[in-house]
Amino acid sequence: MRFSTWEFYLREAGRSLVRNRFMTLASISTVALSLLILGLFLLGAVNLNHIALTLENQVEVSAYLEDELEAEEITAITARVQGLTGVREVKFISKEEALERLKEQFGERKDLLASVEKNNPLRNALEVRTLTPTNVKPVVEELKGLPGVAKVSFKEEIIERLFALTKAIRLAGLAVVLLLVGATIFLISNTIRLTVFARRREISIMKLVGATDWFIRWPFVLEGLCLGLLGSVPALILVVRFYHWLAAGVYQTLPFIPLLHPDSILGRLQLLLVGIGILVGTLGSAISMRRFLRV
Repeated sequence: MRFSTWEFYLREAGRSLVRNRFMTLASISTVALSLLILGLFLLGAVNLNHIALTLENQVEVSAYLEDELEAEEITAITARVQGLTGVREVKFISKEEALERLKEQFGERKDLLASVEKNNPLRNALEVRTLTPTNVKPVVEELKGLPGVAKVSFKEEIIERLFALTKAIRLAGLAVVLLLVGATIFLISNTIRLTVFARRREISIMKLVGATDWFIRWPFVLEGLCLGLLGSVPALILVVRFYHWLAAGVYQTLPFIPLLHPDSILGRLQLLLVGIGILVGTLGSAISMRRFLRV
């Protein structure tokens, strides 16, 4: 296709955007609002998934060792546990360190533990973290069969509930995102369809004088692309500013919530929203014209 032809298409698309400024403004507003809602829900879904993953990765198994083990035997067991399939990290906690932790938990009432300091009843232990949450149960079974391991402890009921909760969060987030993507496509397509409908007489005349379908379609497709691009800009600005404000507030007041850093998510989200805006605007124009080209 010649450059002059593209120049004609772009000029026609620009004229149409200016001439139908009311519909142009309405389309851009619809795209911006739809992408803003979609962007906010995507941020929420991605962060919920991140929080769920963080909680799963904090699942820990404690393997309490028999009291009579020598230092060499403890070292050998630690190395063996580290070599088990699915184990990510093993940390040895001596009975003295376990007592200090217990004192910290008691806080101002740590004097209640004074009677057990001379004859520490706690056991040496290994704290085991797995590569994935699904590795927990197999690793627990392996630990129970190891010589020198007196007892294996992990909060099975709490872990099962945690896994059920994180699974429900992921499924709910995915369902909401899919619904919003569908609603966004529907809204944008219908808005562009109204623009095309308002110019149906112009399309019919061009068709009757012998213009090809794609000759008529291209200016509208480029117009839809511009509408999608222009509509994504205000949505991006609002989403980015909102997330920076939200992240700063959460980091300052609720630092224990593992919210994703803006730099790690906003770049990809901006590209995604611009891509969705352009894609839906372009496809919406192309699809909406099919009816009016059948003259």
